[in-house]
Amino acid sequence: MDYQAIYTQTLFGLDYPTLWFLVIGAVFTGYAILDGFDLGAGALHLFIRNQDHRRIALNAVGPVWDGNEVWLVIGGGALFAGFPNVYASLFSGLYIPFMLFLAMLIFRAVSIEFRSKEKMLWWRKMWDTTYAISSATLALALGAVMGNVLQGIPLNAAGDYVGTGWDFINPYALIVGATTLALFMMHGALYLALKTEGDLNEFVGLWVKRSIIAFILFFLMTSGYTLLFMDHLVVRLKAYPVFLLLPLIALLSIANIPRLTVKGNYTMAFVFSSITVSLLFVLSAVGLYPELLRSTVDSAYSLDVYNSAASEKTLGIMLLMASVGAPLVGLYTFIVYRSFRGTVKLDEHSY
Repeated sequence: MDYQAIYTQTLFGLDYPTLWFLVIGAVFTGYAILDGFDLGAGALHLFIRNQDHRRIALNAVGPVWDGNEVWLVIGGGALFAGFPNVYASLFSGLYIPFMLFLAMLIFRAVSIEFRSKEKMLWWRKMWDTTYAISSATLALALGAVMGNVLQGIPLNAAGDYVGTGWDFINPYALIVGATTLALFMMHGALYLALKTEGDLNEFVGLWVKRSIIAFILFFLMTSGYTLLFMDHLVVRLKAYPVFLLLPLIALLSIANIPRLTVKGNYTMAFVFSSITVSLLFVLSAVGLYPELLRSTVDSAYSLDVYNSAASEKTLGIMLLMASVGAPLVGLYTFIVYRSFRGTVKLDEHSY
């Protein structure tokens, strides 16, 4: 059956399923940029030894971390509304990492809010540890899920998951997970460098350099693995040479981060870190489209933007709602970040 022929409505020359694919990609990109830096800051938390410095690091993300997670909720809802079959198969196949992800979200939120409720040192150290572990685990879980989406999961002709509960643990998922953690730690260290001063800023600057090195090493490993073993992700790059500009721009963006860091320009380094996150998502989208969830059993069983999309009417209504809701969320995010701009100072309202 030609599913693509079912969708006749277009906007900007794109059919509704493709537009919804781009909307979902944009939302998850926004989430990765925004929540990525506070997950990275959390993963670095235990390396900060001074208790006041830990409070400053927490207060750097305190006003924004929960708002950042709104983008994740929107992305999940958009995926369910636009591509319900993908949502069902993805959560069925990756049930364990998603449940782990949910548990870590809860522990992380509790850690941030409970840490300063009592003054005992053991109490604060306990929640510091929980905060760091949950942040790092969230980054790893996100990367593992992304790795499985890029690689594909076992789906049958009906689009149902037919693997085991532990199939999500595989070399590609692990290496993408490690790359994601390193990327977020770099992103988070750059954010902390913008929000701190004095001794803490010097310490964070050291971890900026270390995390940049770690990310570049893992990025090269992931790129090499993809080129050698993930042929389906590079088919479009080979078929359309113009898309080769994307990895080139990504490499230039990554190269700019250490250059700007050496100059002490953490603001622009953070901007290029955000651009790098965006470009990695764009490269993933180019490699996957029109597939959303590749079947490793038979590529004919894969779920793409057409055979898994909701009805044309549903997509049209949801696109209208997104066109109103997305700018409002963006405006809210802008206001929050503008209100809490500048370096962090400890006061009686601090964590």
